[in-house]
Amino acid sequence: MSDRWSTDDVWALAPDASSRKAALKVAKEGSWPERGVVSAPSGGTSAVWGECKGSGSKPYLTAVHLDGDGGTAYKCSCPSRKIPCKHALALLALWAQEQVVPREERPEWVAKWLSGRAARKARAEGGASAAAPADPERAAATLREREESVGAGMDELRLWLHDQIDAGLAEVPKYGYGHWDRMAKRLVDAKAGGASALVSQLPGAARGDGWPERLLERLSLLHLLVGAYRAGDALGERTRGAVRARVGITTRAEDVLAGGERVHDTWRVLGWRDTAAAETDMRARRLWLRGVGTGRTALSLTFARTGQTPPTPFRAGTDVTAELAFYPDGHRVVPVRDGDTAPAPPPEGGMVAEALDAFAAAVAEDPWCDTWPVVLDRAAPARAVPDREGRWYLTDPDGAALPLANAQPWRLLAVTGGHPATVAAEWSPGEGLTPIAVWDRNGKAVSL
Repeated sequence: MSDRWSTDDVWALAPDASSRKAALKVAKEGSWPERGVVSAPSGGTSAVWGECKGSGSKPYLTAVHLDGDGGTAYKCSCPSRKIPCKHALALLALWAQEQVVPREERPEWVAKWLSGRAARKARAEGGASAAAPADPERAAATLREREESVGAGMDELRLWLHDQIDAGLAEVPKYGYGHWDRMAKRLVDAKAGGASALVSQLPGAARGDGWPERLLERLSLLHLLVGAYRAGDALGERTRGAVRARVGITTRAEDVLAGGERVHDTWRVLGWRDTAAAETDMRARRLWLRGVGTGRTALSLTFARTGQTPPTPFRAGTDVTAELAFYPDGHRVVPVRDGDTAPAPPPEGGMVAEALDAFAAAVAEDPWCDTWPVVLDRAAPARAVPDREGRWYLTDPDGAALPLANAQPWRLLAVTGGHPATVAAEWSPGEGLTPIAVWDRNGKAVSL
């Protein structure tokens, strides 16, 4: 169930400025001859629906589910690939201005969509028992075969790594891609797809200035991964979960819901960042949360095809009281059920030293971690004058600084005016600091 939103809440959902501009043009009562609110059984609003007049003979059918499984959900018959589209934004804007009122009757298409979502939610809540394998012994045998195959592949990788070091790195720039691909393909055959992807990244590390140090670091991390996999149960639970995920032994979301660690807390949404998923036509959205009570960091991963927007289960600048099921690595999560959402103050931040300590603690559990969320308090963008590349930094009140990955942080500068602010960002030693959200002087979160 959702409380009434403000128009600022609505426009914060816009995927880009052009979507907001387009939505403003149709956010008029005359454009929506049919519209209504579906009330929740316990009061408040469950969903908003409407039929928007378009250029054709048929209206665009638009609905927004405000308390459905997985958070806010959108449906529209328009061809836009943006989520939410301009029609959904316009409908929500009218609702926020109290120009959409509850109606007992609703079109069949609305009832069918909402009942389908309710059915999926019911299945998800009952998933703990349903997710148990029908034949546990067969499932265990399949897993053992997979682990043995991966183990053989990792043994072969260990010998290959020794050969690379024995031969020396001087001739590496002359190697063709076939040199790396042969090992990567053998790992695929061994069902170690994660390790294969890491090997496939080696040619990129063997280029440009400083390539010997970069390549040696990547080879060392691969060697560490081989040793960690061979260590098995001797590792800590989270490190072992991270190792299995890195080599390519995945855990299904159903299994996480059935037996994963569950944590109930109020989760503060720090922000998100979209990246291209390696060697696929998918885009990944990394959304970071921090437990207010537990201090636990949680990562929600969603995906969409290139050209589409990955789903966003939570909004930046909000608190979500919910139960999350954690993957074995201790960070990735699956929401167990919907929770209450409320506006939140800026997250508690720290100095640069504290941010680096947080990253070091994450690496201690997962040495292959190359990205981690940090929150800097009273951080100000600054440009290093002696830096010939003109690189930008975020500086804390103590004068310590971290370099920004983006050479032109104009959006950050526009929001802060160059003044200190609370900034949530992803820190990667190889890239630098990538801001994902900033809180303006009024305490409102702005996604970057």
